Amino acid sequence: MRQPDLRGRGVLVTRPAHQADRLCRLIEAAGGRAIRFPVLAIAPPLDMTAPLAAVTRLAQYDLAIFVSPNAVEYGLELIAAHGGLPAGLRLAVVGEGSARALRTRLGRGPDLQPMERYDSEGLLALPELQQVAGRRVVIFRGDGGRELLGQALRARGATVDYAEVYRRERPDVDAQALAEQLAAGAVDIVTVTSSEGLRNLLELAGAANAARLRQLPLVVVSERTAELAKELGFAQPAIIAALASDAGLVEAVARWTGHAGESR
Repeated sequence: MRQPDLRGRGVLVTRPAHQADRLCRLIEAAGGRAIRFPVLAIAPPLDMTAPLAAVTRLAQYDLAIFVSPNAVEYGLELIAAHGGLPAGLRLAVVGEGSARALRTRLGRGPDLQPMERYDSEGLLALPELQQVAGRRVVIFRGDGGRELLGQALRARGATVDYAEVYRRERPDVDAQALAEQLAAGAVDIVTVTSSEGLRNLLELAGAANAARLRQLPLVVVSERTAELAKELGFAQPAIIAALASDAGLVEAVARWTGHAGESR
């Protein structure tokens, strides 16, 4: 595979601060400039009652779904503290980042993972999840996540519980530093990995900076976030990364860089 070429390009990285290092290293290794502006912060839940209840009866479930790398990290930490994964429990993820987190923590990948669309819709389209009547499913997620996955599985006859093992917050970030980068033309392209993150980006940036951001090319990891970008007024159609991972984001930025270079 050819090495991505991001020479001279400024790439806005909006991942949570503690999860941005790998993406920034990949951008810089490809010759780009990683500009950090975290739009989400991740913290443990304020109330552990519900997630603990789900974890202590984990052996009763047929399938555990992890909707994000944070769900893997916080979920497996809680599971390890309460007896570990029971034998026979199947594991599913939404995206490649979660699959990689599973491999890192467990030394194994998921049993189920969408290979084309990296969101709830992609997971629900898998043949293995079409006939789930009578199955028990637990979904590891953050607070206030999408309801589509649980609702669809319940409609297909499954019993579904949620284990909300982390919460998302808006971080305290320096919008002035972003304003200076934008005013200097240092940001060439923006990367965002969730719809909530996209909304937070525009709100944290402030009105004037948000107007500038809407004129820049945007890389996302799902069709849903691409659709939201259009609704929020981004001037160009969002570029959807082929893989919902750091490497996938860099490849998508490099793909845009190649087209942008051809149009010069």
